[in-house]
Amino acid sequence: MTAVTDQDHTERADQPGDADKAAAAENPSAKAPEHTSEGESTDGTHARVPDGDSSARTDSSARTDSSARTDSPGSASSPGSASSQGTWDDGLIARRVDETTGGNQYAALDSRPAAPPTAAPLVYDGPLRSRLEALRELVGLSRTRLDSRTLAEAGRVLDEASARRRLSGQHTVVAIAGATGSGKSQLFNALAGVAISETGVRRPTTAAPIACSWSDGAASLIERLGIPPRLRRRPLPTGDGESQLHGLVLVDLPDHDSAAVQHREHVDRILALVDAVIWVVDPEKYADAILHERYLRPMAAHAEVMFVVLNQIDRLPGEAAEQVLDDLRRLLDEDGIALGEYGEPGTTVLALSALTGDGVGELREALGQFVAERAAPARRISADVDIAAARLWPVYATQRRTGLSEQAREEFSDRLADAVGATAAGEAAERAWLRNANRACGTPWLRLWRWYQDRGEPTTGRLPSRTQADEEATARQRVEQAVRTVADRASAGLPTPWAQAVREAAVRGSKGLPEALDELSVRAGVPTGRPPRPGWWPVAVLSQASMTILQFLGGLWLLGQIVGVMSPNLGVPVLLMVIGIVGGPLIEWSCRMAARGPARRYGLEAERRLREAAAGCGRARVLDPVAAELLRYREVREQYGRVVGARR
Repeated sequence: MTAVTDQDHTERADQPGDADKAAAAENPSAKAPEHTSEGESTDGTHARVPDGDSSARTDSSARTDSSARTDSPGSASSPGSASSQGTWDDGLIARRVDETTGGNQYAALDSRPAAPPTAAPLVYDGPLRSRLEALRELVGLSRTRLDSRTLAEAGRVLDEASARRRLSGQHTVVAIAGATGSGKSQLFNALAGVAISETGVRRPTTAAPIACSWSDGAASLIERLGIPPRLRRRPLPTGDGESQLHGLVLVDLPDHDSAAVQHREHVDRILALVDAVIWVVDPEKYADAILHERYLRPMAAHAEVMFVVLNQIDRLPGEAAEQVLDDLRRLLDEDGIALGEYGEPGTTVLALSALTGDGVGELREALGQFVAERAAPARRISADVDIAAARLWPVYATQRRTGLSEQAREEFSDRLADAVGATAAGEAAERAWLRNANRACGTPWLRLWRWYQDRGEPTTGRLPSRTQADEEATARQRVEQAVRTVADRASAGLPTPWAQAVREAAVRGSKGLPEALDELSVRAGVPTGRPPRPGWWPVAVLSQASMTILQFLGGLWLLGQIVGVMSPNLGVPVLLMVIGIVGGPLIEWSCRMAARGPARRYGLEAERRLREAAAGCGRARVLDPVAAELLRYREVREQYGRVVGARR
């Protein structure tokens, strides 16, 4: 008959004899059987079987261990005697797969005092390494721009990929998951060929994950899952079956729909760490919304490392099993899960009965081929990278061209030039040059008349000029408007985090920009001092002086004739005065015409210097920080393209 113990006993210390004491305390009337099966002690515990050597268990050792115990309820073997006989008691009794089978197949414990042999670490192929490096670079470049919650999934994938790479690459960890009553523990026992996980009517039956390893070197992988040594098993050597599943680590999970929150936490935690998953569904709950919406649909990218098994087909009459299987395939297709049919990579869908064994051999064969490929860990990590990249799509991808065009840069510089008054400064410089030319080349009588007019003109009735405070306020508004415009154009089309970063960079650069432009306008505005003179100015000044001298000479000559000092001759002095009077304004007009070109060039040069100075200040404070943010975005976009595009 099958021995059953409560799993609560497994929570006690892993010392030999603890389970015996607990069993004796619960059932004092229990007596030791007259004989035991090979490798089985009288109290229901199992002899520890060294890896690869099942011959160590002998009938004599079993009888010696049986004779060492007493039938008294309180008796228990001492640790010393247990260790001398090679027995080990973890408080969990392995049971037979079927009561009709032989009683010599039991699960062996995987916890041994000796250090387990180390296996070769996992090696990722070139494309996957490239994608992981790109994802790591992407996360590093984005930490200062994106919040930690956005990068949490990518960071988790990188950590898990690094942790898995350091562990065995010769083993494949496969979890069996399913709902309450789906028969996953029964399937677990059927694959192991020995009763390891408890089955029964009580729900939930599996309270903690149990691991079964078909080969050595998997201890670190199981430790990563958080499964204690008392819940680790090893099937007995069975020849072909063991070699077929060599390298497999099978984990029986609690029910994913269990009412116990701790059970669901176990499932979610281990599903994120295993290399592959076998989903066990039954004909009643294969279309359960919780299964599809919470697990299968989000794990659609992991189709190549998933098996979906329709269990309990022995309960379906006739062709009902095929109909249910077809409907299951339809639901999986709606979930976006690629099915591995006709040689295409994808999820393997099978129908079986763990109770009768129908279809279990087909699953074992498919599982053995899957494990022999040694590709499941890399496929799992690659699928995790796909999911992380898909979640990062909104913060990196854009459908339009981004950045600052040359036209946007020129318009920003023009707005700053207008704010600093570059055009007005150029016009002022031009007027200053013309005014200097008029002073140098104009007639003294015209300059005297203009001075008299300016002095005699009343100050009332004029329009009030704008105050300096108004001009500064207007200039500040223009600068702020220019910064907002260039920030909006630079951030147009960018994902929200990067658009926000561009706008913040522009705003930071605009602080103090109006004051800097004011200082710049003072330094690079209208030049102080006398404007430079062209080469013809001395000739024009000499000519104007000559005309004035001729006027004086003609006037003095006429005055001399009037007073009788000189002989009468009106022609020559009048001619001299006419030449001086007409020639002076003519020379002034000619100089004014000739001065327009140089004055214009002088004003344009002053405007150009002020525009360049304003553009340089705006570029250093606003455009360069904005361009740096855009360059960072292009870098992360390239890295994101490597993460998404460098698929195997």
